[in-house]
Amino acid sequence: MFDKDLVVSILKQIDDAIETIKFRTFQVQSADDFTGTPEGMEKLDGVCMLFIAIGEALKNVDKITKGSLLSEYPEFDWKGAMGFRDIIAHHYFDIDADQVYWICVHNLEPLSNVRKRMKKEL
Repeated sequence: MFDKDLVVSILKQIDDAIETIKFRTFQVQSADDFTGTPEGMEKLDGVCMLFIAIGEALKNVDKITKGSLLSEYPEFDWKGAMGFRDIIAHHYFDIDADQVYWICVHNLEPLSNVRKRMKKEL
């Protein structure tokens, strides 16, 4: 068995990061909104940092639960989320703003939804 309170706490941190990304990208309509101005680039930097935090937190959850929790929710691409963290952290100068924008639009809500289910089911 694993420390459920610790996992719930980490899931809360993930949710906070998701909500912060949503707030910071509310007015972002395309990748150009990230790359077109210095302020947009700062926003991109901040969003990427939060994606690193989310990916690291997911790795921690997977480690703490010995792989048992994330595998119960196969509808989300956990490997992809953790891999995205690695790309940002290790290949920062190769980050594609279009990819970051796409992930913000298509993956944040599904991640938030599955995270809420996890917390409820724990």
